[in-house]
Amino acid sequence: MGEPIHEIVDIPEINDADQYKVAGGSKALNVFCLRTVEIFLDMEHLPFVYIDLLGEEPHTVVPSFQIQIMGNDEVLATQCEFPPPAAFLTAEGGFIVECVNRVIRPYTEVLHKSNTTQADRMDSIHLFMQPVDEGNCVVYSLLCCLKEYIYEPTIHWFIQLIFTQDKPILENQFPKHLLLGPRIEMSIMADVSPRTYWPLLRDYNVTYGAIPAAI
Repeated sequence: MGEPIHEIVDIPEINDADQYKVAGGSKALNVFCLRTVEIFLDMEHLPFVYIDLLGEEPHTVVPSFQIQIMGNDEVLATQCEFPPPAAFLTAEGGFIVECVNRVIRPYTEVLHKSNTTQADRMDSIHLFMQPVDEGNCVVYSLLCCLKEYIYEPTIHWFIQLIFTQDKPILENQFPKHLLLGPRIEMSIMADVSPRTYWPLLRDYNVTYGAIPAAI
């Protein structure tokens, strides 16, 4: 609607012939769209929600990582590391995954993660959140993975499994709105990525699906 103020999001991996590009389909969620973005930023929930997949107990501590807002208002988290047991279905024990998490637009997020075969390359998960109304959204996903260590049907299976586990967590959060004030909802050090995302939304005066800090 109207004149776009940004270019279409660039996905460089699309041009890589040695990567699978797998569309994860569309997932309807009975949840406020900003809450959906927030949970994908939150690394602390991985060992509790995706048990034996993206995390496991007792490895629940989130190591310190770097977080900043870039000049183009992109939220960038780097040096994120954790030992998920099945982030790669070909990985043996002891593999540490490095992640780079980016919120490019308020409803667009990309997670880059290391793989088991090429240290200088990363796989990526692109998430595009579309508000349907204030309390419902649709999430579209695109996964780009190196072909040499995984099969395309496995990628389809994995993303369906992850979203199946995400859906009840997202839809049962309370309050439904995203809380933009640090004193409204208790947060801890592992929430540093969402806490960086909140001020950006406040600066844009976002109120749709959110509770402003002043309330």
